[in-house]
Amino acid sequence: MISPLAYIDPEAKIGENCEIGAFAYIDKNVVIGDNCVIMPHASVLYGTRMGNNNKIFHGAVIGGIPQDLKFRGEDTTCEIGDNNMIRENVTINRGTASKGKTVVGSNNLFMENSHIGHDSEIGSGCIIGNSSKIAGEVVIDDNAILSACVLVHQFSHIGGYVMIQGGSRLNKDIPPYIIVGREPARYCGLNIVGLRRRGFSNETIKSIHDAYRLIYQSGNNVSDGVKKIKETIPSSPEIEYILNFIEKDATRGIIG
Repeated sequence: MISPLAYIDPEAKIGENCEIGAFAYIDKNVVIGDNCVIMPHASVLYGTRMGNNNKIFHGAVIGGIPQDLKFRGEDTTCEIGDNNMIRENVTINRGTASKGKTVVGSNNLFMENSHIGHDSEIGSGCIIGNSSKIAGEVVIDDNAILSACVLVHQFSHIGGYVMIQGGSRLNKDIPPYIIVGREPARYCGLNIVGLRRRGFSNETIKSIHDAYRLIYQSGNNVSDGVKKIKETIPSSPEIEYILNFIEKDATRGIIG
């Protein structure tokens, strides 16, 4: 299951039943779990910690050093969960002294030529489209979908269950459950199809829709919309997620 043409450093730890193709490169200080597939010409570099059942396609580079001039060779990691599909030429950099690690959850699809920058945190169940570029220290919550060629500014936070239109350029935070598109990128309504596919009830969807109606009808005074939500919409995990995101997590301000 391991090609004699692959390079595996003696210090690397490889789990059971893994496949490693010709000319793959596995660096020292790497841990790979069980049942992983590392295809030909893929590289898994220093500091990578990978769970089980991941598939790394041709030309992908996992754990490369950060594209950050402040990086001074500190001992950092790139931590990958389980059941991820990492397609051709994807790059996921390890962390810097800022956070010490880049973290990717489980059950994600990273499409061809996408990039995850240093110290970013990617949740689980996400799809990152072809050639989308995620800058350093970005947070993406669970079940977010970014279409092709999306550009995400450093330090941005993208909420869960969102749908981002291809080619969007994001320089503000994206609250959960919404669709973002147009140029410049704007709030385009609720991700109703995505929420129904994920099993959200009609009642819950209506509550989320009512919350965003109050926020985006408040104009630039988002705090007024938040106040009205607290006064008029019954509390639920989804409403609390929206409120916490806007009040605590959205350090760059939410998209208009």
